[in-house]
Amino acid sequence: MEKIDFKILVATGEHKKYAEEISQVIESSAAARGTGIARRSKEYIINKIEEGKAVIAISDKGDFAGFCYIESWGDKFAANSGLIVTKKFRKMGLAMRVKRKAFELSRQKFPNAKLFGLTTSLAVMKINSELGYRPVTFSELSDDEQFWKGCQSCVNYDILTRTKRKHCLCTGMLYDPVEKYKHQKKKFKEYKGKYAKWLKARSDFLLNKFKKN
Repeated sequence: MEKIDFKILVATGEHKKYAEEISQVIESSAAARGTGIARRSKEYIINKIEEGKAVIAISDKGDFAGFCYIESWGDKFAANSGLIVTKKFRKMGLAMRVKRKAFELSRQKFPNAKLFGLTTSLAVMKINSELGYRPVTFSELSDDEQFWKGCQSCVNYDILTRTKRKHCLCTGMLYDPVEKYKHQKKKFKEYKGKYAKWLKARSDFLLNKFKKN
């Protein structure tokens, strides 16, 4: 198989030319899965690019390969949405690279925001888990009406409305930077404590050995 190199970039004005293709791939991907956000217009994609809230993958031959964008609601919540990879570039680990870049961009733009998403894709769930997301109930997600309006183009929207936003076929996932910080701080303390014990045991051993000699 021919090796293909990709550039994973924060999308800029030069990438607006791919907006129509991106819109079509999002729509066709949702149709193939039978669920998910059905469409994002060309204008919507261009707007995300202009806001600096989009990540794009381009092959070494200049072909569009993958895309993801950021939604935000103030400084409290943000989401990486619309993760797609074109059919001919799948199974190359590209989705993870695009998602990671979007995750890094989100953390840069909204360092204090909780990052969340809704997905039915096991592959996306796996990627999210590797980035530090955890499954949550819908009640832990944003209650902003604009966010939930984004689900209206999904074929399963009636399930969401009938259950009063408590259940759907999607799984909610959340990355909380405060929670992660506390967890890392706790792990550091545990490591520091274990290292101190090891250091003391090592010192005692050497001291006893020195005394015997």
